[in-house]
Amino acid sequence: MDRKPFVVACIPAYKEEKSIGRVVLLTRRYVDMVVVCDDGSPDLTGDIAEALGAVVIRHGRNKGKGAALRSAIKRAWEMNPDIVVMLDADGQHNPNDIPRLLEPILNNKADMTVGSRYIEGSVVDAPLYRRLGLRFINFLSRRAIPTNVKDTQSGFRAFSAKALSNLLSFESDGYVVEMEQLALAEKSGLRIVEVPVHIQYEGLENTSKNHPLFHGTELVGFALRLIVEERPLLFLGVPGALLILLGVVFGGYFLWYFNLTRYFSLPMALVSFGALSLGTLLFITSLVLYAISRLKRR
Repeated sequence: MDRKPFVVACIPAYKEEKSIGRVVLLTRRYVDMVVVCDDGSPDLTGDIAEALGAVVIRHGRNKGKGAALRSAIKRAWEMNPDIVVMLDADGQHNPNDIPRLLEPILNNKADMTVGSRYIEGSVVDAPLYRRLGLRFINFLSRRAIPTNVKDTQSGFRAFSAKALSNLLSFESDGYVVEMEQLALAEKSGLRIVEVPVHIQYEGLENTSKNHPLFHGTELVGFALRLIVEERPLLFLGVPGALLILLGVVFGGYFLWYFNLTRYFSLPMALVSFGALSLGTLLFITSLVLYAISRLKRR
């Protein structure tokens, strides 16, 4: 583009008064405007960000990372930006890496960039439990979303205006927002490029406001939902058909055994009825979801 691009950074924040000042100041070196959504923080998070020149949106109560990011992006969109960057407020994302995120978009090689922890050149000091958890979530995410992105959970991203217009419809309020954005981007056919970044965990307090188990459960649940929605015939229809077949076999055996001995086997009858009922429910559900997915694609 001929003119200097207008870049806006969006930062969702909750109880980050110790880190928000440094993040805002460093981010302002590389962008034209910083938008912070104070997601119901009981501390001085919003006041500090505002005093340092950020545009601050305040939620009256804590609504979740996705909701805070949606509010920030909506406000950024009203500024008619060329590029929007999103990063966390806790300091784990290094604002000095923002130029790396911007470069592929500025050179028209990408519509969306992802700051990756899993490509050559990246630096990550995450604890072992987090590394193992992220690898499992990434594995599951790539089964749910047809993507080549290695770091599906990175919240350090940049979007062109074109990309952002396709991603404004995300609905997640919690920590699954990154996965939903990626799913929407792939459906929209956006060009996604990963760039190496420095992610810091050591020395930071409360990099996740939720318990890791709750956080992981939320991500796994959303990934499984995507898997079922995208391929319902495989993940619901096939098990349903197998259960129906099992119910028919057990039912046939039950009738044969009853005619032979006149003995009514309650366990066998229950297994047959249960398998037939559950199998039929799964199979019909898979057909309905498949029909809905086809309509959405059209």
